[in-house]
Amino acid sequence: MLKKIVIKNYKVFRDFSLDLNPGVNVIVGDNDAGKSNLLEAINLALTGRLRGNAVAAELSPFLVNLEATRKYTEALSASGAPHPPEILIELYFDDTEDLAALKGTNNSLRESAPGVKIRVCFNIDFIDEYIAYTAGAASVTWAPTEYYQVEWTNFAGAAITARGVPATATLIDATTIRLPNGGDAYLQSIIADSLDTRQRVELSRAYRSLRETFGDIAAVKEINDKLAGERGEISDRELSLSIDISQRAGWERSLVPHLDELPFPYVGKGEQSSLKILLALTEKIADTHVVLIEEPENHLSFSSLNQLVHKINQKCAGKQVLVTTHSAYILNKLGLNELILLTNMGGQRITDLRNETVDYFKKLSGYDTLRLVLAKRAILVEGPSDELIVTRAYRDEHGRDPIADGVDIINVRGLSAARFLDLAVPLAKPVAVINDNDGDAAKMEQRYDDYAAYDFVSIHIGAGEAVTLEPQVLAANDLARMNEILGTNYPTDEAMLAHMKADKTGWALKVFESEQPITMPQYIRDAVRR
Repeated sequence: MLKKIVIKNYKVFRDFSLDLNPGVNVIVGDNDAGKSNLLEAINLALTGRLRGNAVAAELSPFLVNLEATRKYTEALSASGAPHPPEILIELYFDDTEDLAALKGTNNSLRESAPGVKIRVCFNIDFIDEYIAYTAGAASVTWAPTEYYQVEWTNFAGAAITARGVPATATLIDATTIRLPNGGDAYLQSIIADSLDTRQRVELSRAYRSLRETFGDIAAVKEINDKLAGERGEISDRELSLSIDISQRAGWERSLVPHLDELPFPYVGKGEQSSLKILLALTEKIADTHVVLIEEPENHLSFSSLNQLVHKINQKCAGKQVLVTTHSAYILNKLGLNELILLTNMGGQRITDLRNETVDYFKKLSGYDTLRLVLAKRAILVEGPSDELIVTRAYRDEHGRDPIADGVDIINVRGLSAARFLDLAVPLAKPVAVINDNDGDAAKMEQRYDDYAAYDFVSIHIGAGEAVTLEPQVLAANDLARMNEILGTNYPTDEAMLAHMKADKTGWALKVFESEQPITMPQYIRDAVRR
């Protein structure tokens, strides 16, 4: 198993390190956080290949981190010929006896550990060409990877090949898999395992008979007669159309995957994506140690995703798995404890969630836990009316919607707010909780005593005798103002409250959409000001 990865100057990663779980690792992060780059780097260090080719054939200035490139070009303009930036990817393995040949301190951390590394660096053989190239420093805008070489070594310092790497990797990205190849290979393996010699002979004979059958079709005869009449125009030999039954194009390779009698290219994108992933797992998983899966949820419905996750769990049992995802369902089902929130410096982890919290999110997978994980700041509210009112309060306070600032207002239905705080604490995620006082503000605050020590968590409870949101908003304004905003004409506070409680979302939506000024309760204003 892989214990750690270190990456320097590769794509989005300037100086990155991440400890890995021995089983499942669920990688989440914003767009461009480096999720795909991470899987690519692991696969590169284990296979020496990038996009299916030897990495030396894929070298490009765009593989080098942009910040490293910028510092290089600035130094080039200032001092003449600085050392070009290097790419480094290191994989640290479990320290076991069978990996002793890979063990050493030939790594950036100077740890005595077994491992392998890819180093893409300047080749000193090109020093003269490099000096001539950098003489025009003003025109140099990218790292000169034409003068680079690739070094693939273990931590003992010895050069290695793919055979010298003890762990094998399978990178599965449904958007790049060309199914006909994978499908053909999988179908051929089924044929080889399922058909005896007599059945194969009969299928071969039936396939060959298609040539005569095809040639007897009236439309085909007509075309072939016309082609025969044009001998000499194209070739002196007779030209005709028929089925290729040569060994190269035998019946085994002519099979096309069908789903419910539809050829594969004609089925939905979700079915294609799921089938590609499962075929890749079936074909490649047996001898693989590390399985790298890129966003398996693409194009899939909730029920299809449920089936796919179940099958991934089955097929990858005992493997080390890294899954990148934007799906809360994937996150909840594969394990919140395996969550890694990715940044271009490293990963924040959740490893000590209480069992009841993990179970809670697994059972209620509809909760979009990733909204909390990926938000810059979250405000937890009790219901849809609270969500509308708090959004309006934020807009009044800051002049823009909260989402524009990366602030997500999440309806967590009151009692589950503590579960979301359990999720926020290991990530040090700034969170505000807004709750009704339910008639006892002190008791409500005690519910969150376990989180009082965290300065990034704030609790905001409605004060006074107003128990819920409706009387709080009415008390902060007056009857005339609420009638004006809601377009009503209630004569008493009691009648107004009865209306608001009977149509909780309706009155909140009118406040949200109204351009009339309104005064928000103090506890809500405090929450949105932080």
